[in-house]
Amino acid sequence: MIKYVPEMTSVVLEEIPDRVSLAVDISSCRGNCVGCHSPFLKLDIGEELTPAVIDRLVADNFGVNCFLFLGEGQDPETLLALAAHVRSIGLQVALYSGREEVEPAFWEAFDYLKLGPYRPECGPLNSPTTNQRLYKITDGKPEDITARFWRVPLSTPRYV
Repeated sequence: MIKYVPEMTSVVLEEIPDRVSLAVDISSCRGNCVGCHSPFLKLDIGEELTPAVIDRLVADNFGVNCFLFLGEGQDPETLLALAAHVRSIGLQVALYSGREEVEPAFWEAFDYLKLGPYRPECGPLNSPTTNQRLYKITDGKPEDITARFWRVPLSTPRYV
């Protein structure tokens, strides 16, 4: 079973480039990130996330084109089945995982994968020193698109 925290569900514009994403926080996190911004997500809290719940969330949030799982929970088989359901309703699907590596099935099930635990000394995804990586998967091939989050100073010319 996968549980999510309904109160934290929101539409986000910056988590997945060029996507309007419905971000759903998953509980029972197995990570141990120092400086975690939501340590309560380690607890088994929230409500069960099912295909019917996903359908309702998508219907209630017109215009989203990506469903973002913020965390994996403890049930990878159910997570993969939910990802397949999201694709079946015509949305792209993304996963933010705190793990360094995921099983091959995850590379096939998701259109975007963020890997790596948050390390304060490396900075967040928008820092060029981050240890985390965001991959866009197209035709089974991952492309590291992490650099799209890095801010270019306004004083730097954007053309030559």
